[in-house]
Amino acid sequence: MTLTITPLSAIPLIHPGDNLPEIILSSLRVSNLTLKDGDIIVLAQKIISKAENRLINLTSVSPSTKAVDLSRQCEKDPRLVELILNESNEVLRVRPGSIIVEHKLGFICASAGIDHSNVLGEMGNPEDWVLLLPVNPDRSACSIRQCLEAATGTHIGVMIIDSHGRAWRLGVVGTCIGISGLPALIDERGWQDLFGYKLRITTVSTADELAAAASLIMGEAAEGTPAVHVRGFPYPLRESSMQELIRPRDQDLFR
Repeated sequence: MTLTITPLSAIPLIHPGDNLPEIILSSLRVSNLTLKDGDIIVLAQKIISKAENRLINLTSVSPSTKAVDLSRQCEKDPRLVELILNESNEVLRVRPGSIIVEHKLGFICASAGIDHSNVLGEMGNPEDWVLLLPVNPDRSACSIRQCLEAATGTHIGVMIIDSHGRAWRLGVVGTCIGISGLPALIDERGWQDLFGYKLRITTVSTADELAAAASLIMGEAAEGTPAVHVRGFPYPLRESSMQELIRPRDQDLFR
Protein backbone atom coordinates (compact mmCIF):
# COMPACT_ATOMS: atom_id res chain seq x y z
CA MET A 1 0.00 0.00 0.00
CA THR A 2 1.20 3.49 -0.86
CA LEU A 3 -0.50 6.57 0.55
CA THR A 4 0.40 9.78 -1.28
CA ILE A 5 -0.42 13.19 0.21
CA THR A 6 0.26 16.14 -2.08
CA PRO A 7 -0.08 19.81 -1.11
CA LEU A 8 -2.31 21.84 -3.41
CA SER A 9 -0.56 24.87 -4.84
CA ALA A 10 -1.66 28.43 -5.58
CA ILE A 11 -4.56 28.61 -3.14
CA PRO A 12 -5.06 32.34 -2.42
CA LEU A 13 -6.02 33.93 0.87
CA ILE A 14 -9.69 33.09 1.32
CA HIS A 15 -12.35 35.74 1.85
CA PRO A 16 -16.05 35.50 2.75
CA GLY A 17 -18.10 34.26 -0.18
CA ASP A 18 -15.20 32.73 -2.12
CA ASN A 19 -16.10 29.68 -4.21
CA LEU A 20 -13.96 26.95 -2.66
CA PRO A 21 -14.76 24.19 -5.19
CA GLU A 22 -13.62 26.44 -8.05
CA ILE A 23 -10.47 27.38 -6.13
CA ILE A 24 -9.71 23.71 -5.43
CA LEU A 25 -10.23 22.73 -9.07
CA SER A 26 -7.91 25.53 -10.19
CA SER A 27 -5.31 24.45 -7.63
CA LEU A 28 -5.51 20.84 -8.83
CA ARG A 29 -4.73 22.00 -12.36
CA VAL A 30 -1.80 24.13 -11.18
CA SER A 31 -0.54 21.17 -9.16
CA ASN A 32 -0.83 18.86 -12.23
CA LEU A 33 -3.30 16.62 -10.45
CA THR A 34 -6.41 14.98 -11.90
CA LEU A 35 -9.03 13.63 -9.54
CA LYS A 36 -9.67 9.88 -9.73
CA ASP A 37 -12.21 7.64 -8.03
CA GLY A 38 -11.18 7.02 -4.43
CA ASP A 39 -9.18 10.25 -4.05
CA ILE A 40 -9.72 12.48 -1.02
CA ILE A 41 -9.40 16.23 -0.58
CA VAL A 42 -8.48 17.34 2.95
CA LEU A 43 -9.13 20.98 3.83
CA ALA A 44 -8.07 23.10 6.77
CA GLN A 45 -10.97 24.39 8.84
CA LYS A 46 -9.83 27.99 8.50
CA ILE A 47 -10.54 28.29 4.79
CA ILE A 48 -14.01 26.83 5.29
CA SER A 49 -14.78 29.25 8.13
CA LYS A 50 -13.43 32.22 6.18
CA ALA A 51 -15.42 31.37 3.05
CA GLU A 52 -18.54 30.97 5.22
CA ASN A 53 -17.87 34.34 6.91
CA ARG A 54 -17.39 33.04 10.43
CA LEU A 55 -15.19 36.03 11.24
CA ILE A 56 -16.14 37.97 14.36
CA ASN A 57 -14.76 41.29 15.60
CA LEU A 58 -14.48 41.29 19.38
CA THR A 59 -15.51 44.95 19.52
CA SER A 60 -19.00 43.82 18.51
CA VAL A 61 -19.32 41.43 21.46
CA SER A 62 -20.88 42.37 24.82
CA PRO A 63 -19.81 39.87 27.49
CA SER A 64 -22.36 38.51 29.95
CA THR A 65 -21.83 38.33 33.70
CA LYS A 66 -21.03 34.62 33.34
CA ALA A 67 -18.42 35.37 30.69
CA VAL A 68 -16.80 38.03 32.86
CA ASP A 69 -16.65 35.63 35.81
CA LEU A 70 -15.14 32.84 33.70
CA SER A 71 -12.66 35.25 32.11
CA ARG A 72 -11.17 35.91 35.52
CA GLN A 73 -10.62 32.17 36.02
CA CYS A 74 -9.12 31.45 32.59
CA GLU A 75 -7.41 34.85 32.16
CA LYS A 76 -8.90 35.41 28.73
CA ASP A 77 -10.69 38.36 27.15
CA PRO A 78 -14.31 38.29 28.46
CA ARG A 79 -15.55 39.02 24.93
CA LEU A 80 -13.78 35.90 23.68
CA VAL A 81 -15.22 33.92 26.58
CA GLU A 82 -18.69 35.10 25.60
CA LEU A 83 -18.16 33.69 22.10
CA ILE A 84 -16.85 30.44 23.59
CA LEU A 85 -20.02 30.12 25.67
CA ASN A 86 -22.20 30.83 22.64
CA GLU A 87 -20.47 28.08 20.67
CA SER A 88 -20.61 25.46 23.44
CA ASN A 89 -23.03 23.03 25.03
CA GLU A 90 -21.13 22.86 28.31
CA VAL A 91 -18.00 24.17 30.03
CA LEU A 92 -16.01 21.19 31.35
CA ARG A 93 -12.77 22.61 32.78
CA VAL A 94 -11.38 26.08 33.46
CA ARG A 95 -7.91 27.09 34.59
CA PRO A 96 -5.54 30.00 33.82
CA GLY A 97 -4.90 29.93 30.08
CA SER A 98 -7.46 27.23 29.23
CA ILE A 99 -11.18 26.71 28.94
CA ILE A 100 -12.29 23.25 27.81
CA VAL A 101 -15.82 22.83 26.45
CA GLU A 102 -18.15 20.51 24.67
CA HIS A 103 -18.70 22.26 21.37
CA LYS A 104 -22.17 22.49 19.88
CA LEU A 105 -20.95 20.01 17.27
CA GLY A 106 -20.50 17.41 20.03
CA PHE A 107 -16.73 17.09 20.43
CA ILE A 108 -14.52 18.27 23.30
CA CYS A 109 -12.02 21.02 22.51
CA ALA A 110 -10.30 24.08 23.90
CA SER A 111 -11.92 27.51 23.52
CA ALA A 112 -14.69 26.07 21.28
CA GLY A 113 -12.16 25.97 18.44
CA ILE A 114 -12.13 29.78 18.20
CA ASP A 115 -8.83 31.00 16.80
CA HIS A 116 -6.77 34.19 16.50
CA SER A 117 -3.93 32.83 14.35
CA ASN A 118 -3.87 33.51 10.60
CA VAL A 119 -7.06 35.57 10.94
CA LEU A 120 -7.28 39.05 9.44
CA GLY A 121 -10.42 41.15 9.15
CA GLU A 122 -11.02 43.88 6.61
CA MET A 123 -10.66 46.79 9.04
CA GLY A 124 -9.74 47.78 12.56
CA ASN A 125 -7.20 46.20 14.90
CA PRO A 126 -6.11 42.74 13.64
CA GLU A 127 -5.98 41.56 17.27
CA ASP A 128 -9.76 42.06 17.54
CA TRP A 129 -10.63 39.47 14.87
CA VAL A 130 -11.33 35.82 15.67
CA LEU A 131 -12.61 32.91 13.60
CA LEU A 132 -15.35 30.48 14.66
CA LEU A 133 -15.68 26.91 13.44
CA PRO A 134 -18.10 26.25 10.55
CA VAL A 135 -21.73 25.94 11.62
CA ASN A 136 -22.01 22.45 10.09
CA PRO A 137 -18.66 21.05 8.85
CA ASP A 138 -20.24 17.81 7.58
CA ARG A 139 -22.60 19.84 5.40
CA SER A 140 -19.71 22.01 4.21
CA ALA A 141 -17.67 18.94 3.26
CA CYS A 142 -20.65 17.39 1.49
CA SER A 143 -21.35 20.54 -0.53
CA ILE A 144 -17.74 20.82 -1.68
CA ARG A 145 -17.60 17.12 -2.50
CA GLN A 146 -20.77 17.28 -4.60
CA CYS A 147 -19.40 20.23 -6.58
CA LEU A 148 -16.06 18.53 -7.21
CA GLU A 149 -17.70 15.25 -8.22
CA ALA A 150 -20.08 17.03 -10.59
CA ALA A 151 -17.19 18.89 -12.21
CA THR A 152 -14.93 15.84 -12.60
CA GLY A 153 -17.27 12.84 -12.86
CA THR A 154 -15.46 11.08 -10.02
CA HIS A 155 -16.41 9.50 -6.70
CA ILE A 156 -14.25 11.08 -3.98
CA GLY A 157 -14.17 12.00 -0.30
CA VAL A 158 -13.76 15.39 1.36
CA MET A 159 -12.63 16.02 4.91
CA ILE A 160 -12.27 19.17 7.03
CA ILE A 161 -9.67 19.14 9.79
CA ASP A 162 -8.60 21.26 12.75
CA SER A 163 -5.86 21.05 15.38
CA HIS A 164 -6.98 19.65 18.74
CA GLY A 165 -5.25 18.66 21.95
CA ARG A 166 -5.74 15.23 23.52
CA ALA A 167 -6.54 14.10 27.04
CA TRP A 168 -3.47 11.89 27.39
CA ARG A 169 -0.68 13.77 25.63
CA LEU A 170 0.89 17.17 25.09
CA GLY A 171 0.71 18.93 21.74
CA VAL A 172 -1.99 19.37 19.14
CA VAL A 173 -2.72 16.98 16.29
CA GLY A 174 -4.78 17.21 13.13
CA THR A 175 -8.33 16.01 13.84
CA CYS A 176 -11.36 15.50 11.63
CA ILE A 177 -14.27 17.89 12.33
CA GLY A 178 -16.21 17.41 9.07
CA ILE A 179 -16.44 14.52 6.64
CA SER A 180 -18.24 13.40 3.51
CA GLY A 181 -17.78 10.32 1.37
CA LEU A 182 -15.21 8.38 3.40
CA PRO A 183 -15.39 6.31 6.59
CA ALA A 184 -14.78 8.17 9.83
CA LEU A 185 -14.43 4.94 11.77
CA ILE A 186 -13.47 1.38 10.82
CA ASP A 187 -14.73 -1.42 13.07
CA GLU A 188 -12.11 -4.18 13.05
CA ARG A 189 -13.80 -6.41 15.62
CA GLY A 190 -13.80 -9.95 14.26
CA TRP A 191 -10.79 -9.30 11.98
CA GLN A 192 -7.91 -11.75 12.43
CA ASP A 193 -4.42 -10.71 13.42
CA LEU A 194 -1.20 -12.32 12.08
CA PHE A 195 -1.71 -15.37 14.29
CA GLY A 196 -5.40 -15.93 13.69
CA TYR A 197 -6.57 -14.20 16.87
CA LYS A 198 -9.87 -12.38 16.34
CA LEU A 199 -9.86 -8.75 17.42
CA ARG A 200 -12.46 -8.00 20.08
CA ILE A 201 -12.43 -4.26 20.75
CA THR A 202 -10.44 -2.60 17.99
CA THR A 203 -12.03 0.29 16.13
CA VAL A 204 -9.83 2.65 14.13
CA SER A 205 -10.44 6.36 13.67
CA THR A 206 -9.36 6.38 10.04
CA ALA A 207 -10.53 9.99 9.64
CA ASP A 208 -8.32 11.23 12.48
CA GLU A 209 -5.37 9.16 11.28
CA LEU A 210 -5.64 10.74 7.85
CA ALA A 211 -6.20 14.18 9.40
CA ALA A 212 -2.98 13.86 11.38
CA ALA A 213 -1.03 12.80 8.29
CA ALA A 214 -2.47 15.67 6.24
CA SER A 215 -1.67 18.11 9.02
CA LEU A 216 2.02 17.24 8.73
CA ILE A 217 1.92 18.56 5.16
CA MET A 218 -0.29 21.56 5.92
CA GLY A 219 1.66 22.79 8.95
CA GLU A 220 0.39 24.88 11.88
CA ALA A 221 1.91 28.34 11.35
CA ALA A 222 2.89 30.27 8.21
CA GLU A 223 3.16 27.36 5.76
CA GLY A 224 0.14 28.53 3.74
CA THR A 225 -0.97 25.04 2.71
CA PRO A 226 -4.68 24.74 3.60
CA ALA A 227 -5.51 21.83 1.29
CA VAL A 228 -4.00 18.50 0.25
CA HIS A 229 -4.84 15.77 -2.23
CA VAL A 230 -4.77 12.17 -0.97
CA ARG A 231 -4.44 9.03 -3.08
CA GLY A 232 -4.18 5.44 -1.84
CA PHE A 233 -6.59 5.58 1.11
CA PRO A 234 -6.70 1.89 2.13
CA TYR A 235 -10.44 1.55 2.80
CA PRO A 236 -13.51 1.68 0.55
CA LEU A 237 -15.24 5.04 0.42
CA ARG A 238 -18.68 5.31 1.97
CA GLU A 239 -21.00 7.85 3.54
CA SER A 240 -20.30 8.81 7.14
CA SER A 241 -20.48 11.72 9.56
CA MET A 242 -18.58 13.23 12.46
CA GLN A 243 -21.03 11.58 14.85
CA GLU A 244 -19.25 8.25 14.27
CA LEU A 245 -16.28 9.67 16.17
CA ILE A 246 -18.10 11.17 19.18
CA ARG A 247 -17.73 9.01 22.28
CA PRO A 248 -21.09 8.64 24.08
CA ARG A 249 -21.24 10.54 27.34
CA ASP A 250 -21.79 7.36 29.39
CA GLN A 251 -18.51 5.97 28.01
CA ASP A 252 -16.47 9.14 28.59
CA LEU A 253 -14.22 8.48 31.59
CA PHE A 254 -12.63 11.96 31.47
CA ARG A 255 -15.72 14.07 32.23
